[in-house]
Amino acid sequence: MARAATSLYNSKQINKMPKIKTNSGAKKRFTLTGTGKIKRKHAYHSHILTKKTKKQKRNLDHFALIAKVDEKGVKALLALK
Repeated sequence: MARAATSLYNSKQINKMPKIKTNSGAKKRFTLTGTGKIKRKHAYHSHILTKKTKKQKRNLDHFALIAKVDEKGVKALLALK
């Protein structure tokens, strides 16, 4: 019995922490660039587009980088660091 108990608790299993799951909402909304920055889409480009000008809709169509203050939180949601 003692032999079976020690084999269950070898050093590899004790030191291994559980895997962190990626937030499924975040993985749909953010993508990584080649340099490690995080891209996001602009808001206000999904509905009620008739009252918005062409210029406004065109500018909302491009991707943007997330703010520096939000990087730590988004990386945690994406299980990067």
